[in-house]
Amino acid sequence: MTTPGRPTRSVLACGEVRTGLLPSFQALDGRAAAQLLRLRADEHVRVSERPNLYALSPEVLTGVDCRLPTANGAKVRAVGTVAARAALTEGRVLQSTAYFSAPDAGPDVRQPWGHYLVRPGVVEPFGKLPEQATAEGVLRGGRRGELDLGMIAEGLLAQLVRHPLLDHKAPFKSRRTHLRWAARQAPEGEEASLDRFTLAEGGLRTVELRVPEGTEAAAVAGLCEDLALHDWLLTTVVHMLENSRLGAADGPAAVLALRPAVDHLLHLWMPRAHVDRTLGHLWDVLEREPGFTRQWQTLVQRIRDQLAVQTIPLLHTALASN
Repeated sequence: MTTPGRPTRSVLACGEVRTGLLPSFQALDGRAAAQLLRLRADEHVRVSERPNLYALSPEVLTGVDCRLPTANGAKVRAVGTVAARAALTEGRVLQSTAYFSAPDAGPDVRQPWGHYLVRPGVVEPFGKLPEQATAEGVLRGGRRGELDLGMIAEGLLAQLVRHPLLDHKAPFKSRRTHLRWAARQAPEGEEASLDRFTLAEGGLRTVELRVPEGTEAAAVAGLCEDLALHDWLLTTVVHMLENSRLGAADGPAAVLALRPAVDHLLHLWMPRAHVDRTLGHLWDVLEREPGFTRQWQTLVQRIRDQLAVQTIPLLHTALASN
């Protein structure tokens, strides 16, 4: 039997990140970003201007008492709090994240809420936690009656986009993405690793990681927010290129279609800028395969080359008319 109050170690952390374009024609400056993300009156929004403008909200907690998602159908009841937060990059890209960590085992009986409130962002199972089944269940997505991190993240995002600061006149059309992640503790003697990154339909991505013992769930959330941000940038610019009909559209139309990428997105590519230094090396996996930065640089060069090709005839026409 697990003794109530016995210190437990977190062996699993899971979360979901929603990423999309801020519905505002003008990007928000640091002061406005802090105003948007002030989710709690008792804590400040963290704003940094180097190497890019980045704002991170304080965490808010959601109490949960429900079953955990499990891939094998096991019914595991858990109680605790899910942490949620939001981030804004360069006043333009908005993210909301919901996440929790879970110990290897929890009390066999439900404790008073005070027991859970002093463990923010921790969800404790009744008895032993089926780690692998829970990780796979979270990546699959919560079913009816199970913990649904996506619903919590989406609720926070919906709250933010209703803020009076926003005029809901985005400078271009884009799609949101959502990234689900599960991080298990690496066995003693093994290094942290990013084991799998997958793309699915409907803007869904999943990430499986191994992290060192003692790694805070918030640090893993920061890494996954960074992955989600750069995946969204890649996805959005690819769609812009597809919709621009390069090579088929006339010069002015192609320039017009690609201008939002140049004006709002190309300068945002800064992997690891706000990732905990102990986890930053996990980005190397994505640089090798599928090659995030290599793909981004190819896209950027293609945009610049095409804009140059389309612009030169326009310049010649303008000079001839003079």
